[in-house]
Amino acid sequence: MGEEAIRFGILGCAEIARKVSRAISLSPNATLYAIGSRSLEKASKFAASNGFPAHAKVYGSYEAVLDDPDVDAVYVPLPTSLHLHWAVLAAQKKKHLLLEKPVALNVSELDQILEACESNGLQYMDATMWMHHPRTHNMFHFLSDPHHFGRLQSVHATFSYGVSPYFLENDIRVKPDLDGLGTLGDTGWYCVRAILWAANYELPKTARALDKPTYNEAGVILACGASLSWEDDKVATFYCSFLSDMAMDITAMGTKGSLRVHDYVIPNKEKEATFSTSSNSDFVELSIGWAPNPCVHTTLTDLPQEALMVKEFSSLVGAIKFSNSKAEEKWPTISRKTQLVIDAVKASIDNGLQPVQIKD
Repeated sequence: MGEEAIRFGILGCAEIARKVSRAISLSPNATLYAIGSRSLEKASKFAASNGFPAHAKVYGSYEAVLDDPDVDAVYVPLPTSLHLHWAVLAAQKKKHLLLEKPVALNVSELDQILEACESNGLQYMDATMWMHHPRTHNMFHFLSDPHHFGRLQSVHATFSYGVSPYFLENDIRVKPDLDGLGTLGDTGWYCVRAILWAANYELPKTARALDKPTYNEAGVILACGASLSWEDDKVATFYCSFLSDMAMDITAMGTKGSLRVHDYVIPNKEKEATFSTSSNSDFVELSIGWAPNPCVHTTLTDLPQEALMVKEFSSLVGAIKFSNSKAEEKWPTISRKTQLVIDAVKASIDNGLQPVQIKD
């Protein structure tokens, strides 16, 4: 590992932190440097089983990671209700921030986090991994093609996975005091980001929840859907759930073409991902078929998308640390837009499914 590798600390031993620990190990410009947990024993076991180097620091508190002067950046996979405190504290301690989604309970909390990062000259990024897969770039290139896709008119996004009875009783994502947004904050975050991505991050004008969400006994959302509309004629819908079979689809319809992807959140194969497109299609004679047939496009990658996320984040942090660059504004901007839409959908749910205006 070169001298300019960004040294990561991780706050907490969440299951998703295992995946990101591996991603940090795979990234050529990052290194696992510290892990902190409220239990020193738990932190030690996590480090031993997740590829931390022998020289890595193991701490029995989150504060100790933030107080370590050699930690450049922290990854925070704590429950959402703890993000505001620990993310702001991390920024005050001059640590660049890779924040697990959902990033906050609402945009007011996120604004405090972003302000803390900005005022301290720090890079912020949310951990939405699929944004960093080269397939995502290739898909957006098609969506931007005026001849083969045209003008975006409709997007539908889904992300669902059927969880176990144990999950429904014990996971933090169904606890109102830990992750009060439930599936809307978890799987819904991906759906909203996919829609915004397809719309080149133009915020919709309104959001409206569809039908009555499914709740658990504690009032946490287990399944819901929503529609979004823009000033022009664009529309979008999404469905997110902890109760349906695995699905992670995007369908984007344009005036001249369409795009479909069936595994946008996590590709079925780590180093190979596909999507399909159709352009300028029409019925064949007698309407017994249509042509041209959809094209399947394959994207190969040497690194999995989570490692590419760490690599990009570390490059931005390195540019600040070693070259006096300014923090990249793209990532906090699109994170905030995603949270704004999540907030509007939640407000619609809480207000009897009434449409809610989205204001930046």
